[in-house]
Amino acid sequence: MDSTVQLTGLLGVSSPPLAQSHCYSRSGARKQSCSLRAPRRQGMTRLRAVGMGAPGGEPPAAAPEQVEEPSVDFAFVSPRLLPDGTPDVHYRTARGGQKLRDIMLEGYIDLYGPYDKLLLNCSGGGVCGTCIVEVVQGKEMLSPKTDVEKEVLKRKPKTWRLACQATVGNADSTGQMVIQQLPEWKIHEWDK
Repeated sequence: MDSTVQLTGLLGVSSPPLAQSHCYSRSGARKQSCSLRAPRRQGMTRLRAVGMGAPGGEPPAAAPEQVEEPSVDFAFVSPRLLPDGTPDVHYRTARGGQKLRDIMLEGYIDLYGPYDKLLLNCSGGGVCGTCIVEVVQGKEMLSPKTDVEKEVLKRKPKTWRLACQATVGNADSTGQMVIQQLPEWKIHEWDK
């Protein structure tokens, strides 16, 4: 049984509905939103499902109430733009209570950039400062800065965090976060 999915890109531009079966979380529970790829002329664009309905644009049929596991949705923004000038965004979902570093590495998100060699970073010890990220949205979901973070980031913007030191909520947290990867290398600016 297929349904139609209305997609919205990062910049809010809607696409025509696409046929899609069901989207599932890691635990196998059905999700109301999911990430998809839609073909474009210059490669692939990542899009986010914002609404699901029955085929033909009809409203969705009433489904039995399912309790979805608590999870946090992430949008990881690469420091470089795609060839067409749009941001390269990767969507992931994870349970809270984990270090941001672990979520990024498990989701195959570039964390260290040019420092991705064993001897160039401290592998989560918090002393090298190579896992710096900028929290664009959802900073309230992160644990307070540790003393190690305060020392390493004392001359950096307040929105920057060490991914190896920042814990994302707890096991029953839900919410959304936008994380800028490698903020020292980014070529675009965020509206504040």
